Amino acid sequence: MSFNTFGKIFRFTTWGESHGPAIGCVVDGCPPNININEQDIQKELNKRKPGQSKFTTQRKEDDKVNILSGIFNGKTTGTPISMIIYNKDMRSRDYETIKNKFRPGHADYTYFKKYGIRDYRGGGRQSARETASRVAAGAIAKKVLEKKIGSKYNLIGAVTQLGILGCNEKKWNDKFISKNPFFCPDKSIVKLWEKYLLSIRKAGSSCGAIIELRARGVPVGLGAPIYSKLDMDLASAMMSINAVKGVNIGSGMNSAQLTGEQNSDEISQKGTKAKFASNNAGGILGGISSGQEIIVSFAVKPTSSILTRRKTINRFGKNTSISVKGRHDPCVGIRAVPIGEAMMHCVLLDHYLMNQAQCSY
Repeated sequence: MSFNTFGKIFRFTTWGESHGPAIGCVVDGCPPNININEQDIQKELNKRKPGQSKFTTQRKEDDKVNILSGIFNGKTTGTPISMIIYNKDMRSRDYETIKNKFRPGHADYTYFKKYGIRDYRGGGRQSARETASRVAAGAIAKKVLEKKIGSKYNLIGAVTQLGILGCNEKKWNDKFISKNPFFCPDKSIVKLWEKYLLSIRKAGSSCGAIIELRARGVPVGLGAPIYSKLDMDLASAMMSINAVKGVNIGSGMNSAQLTGEQNSDEISQKGTKAKFASNNAGGILGGISSGQEIIVSFAVKPTSSILTRRKTINRFGKNTSISVKGRHDPCVGIRAVPIGEAMMHCVLLDHYLMNQAQCSY
C-alpha cells in the first residue's frame, strides 16, 4: 500500500492498524528549536480519544503518545520526529463472525478487490483509529504555527449539524465548544442533540454530522497557484479523513444560489489594512489566503457499522446479510473535530513554509 505520507515540506507518514500492537507516525520537515513535549501532543489526542462519553464508542484507549526521536532537551532538532501510540483495548473476537463478509459502507470490498487480502479486525488500516496519528502530527504543526505566527493564530472546530439537527451559528461560542461532548458551539441546542443521538444509538443506527473549522490570524499570501492552491489542499486534507463525503470553503455549495452582488466580498481600505464587508470566499481568493478568517466545513456520513441487518455479499461472491456488533460511534462526526483541526494545522504550516521559501526576501 502506497501513499501513506501527507504534505510537501511539512510531511507526516502514518502506520499501523486498528487491532495491531500500535499505531504511530513519523513527522519530517519540522523546523528546529520549537518547544514541544509529549504533554503538548497528549492534550490534542485527549480531545479525540474514544470512550469519553455515552455518545461515542466505548472502546477504552488512553492514546498515550511516546516520542521516540527528533526532540532533544524539549526542542525539535529538525530531524524526523517519530511517535508511537500502543493499542490496548482491542476485541478482535467481535469481528470473527463477519470476517468473510463485506460490511456495506465500509472499504472492506474495495480493499479486498485491490489487494487480495484485508485485515478484518476493526477494519485494519481503513479504520479511523489511524487518525490518532494525524492528530499527533497536527499537534506539532500547531506548536510551530503558534511560534512562527504568534498568539494571534487560532484554529477552532465545532460540530454545526448532528444528523437532521443544525445549530444556530450566530450563537457560536468558542469557550462552550470544549465544555460539551458534541463540540457544539451553540448552548441552546445541546439538550435536543442529546435526546436525538441517544434515540439513534438505542435504535442500533447512526447519523452523520457537519464540522466547521475556523482559522484566525492566518497571514495574507499562503497558497501556491495553480496546482497547490490553499483551498485545494485544505479540501484534499479533509477528504482524506475517514467517512468525509463533502467539503465547503466559505459559502461553498451555497454559492451557487447567490447572485454576483451577494457573493462578492466587497473591499475597502481602513488605515493601513484592507477591510472585507463579508467572507463568502472563506478567507481564500485565487487559492491564496486573504488575511480573513479561513472557514472550512465538511460532511461526515453516518457510521457504517450498525446493528440493523443489511444485505451484502461475502468474499466468495455469495449473497448474504450482516449485522455489525461491537463498539462503534453512533456518530463518527463528533470525534472528527480534532482530526479536522489537525489536518488544517498541517496544511497551513506546509503552506507557511512554502511561502517562506519562495517569498521571504
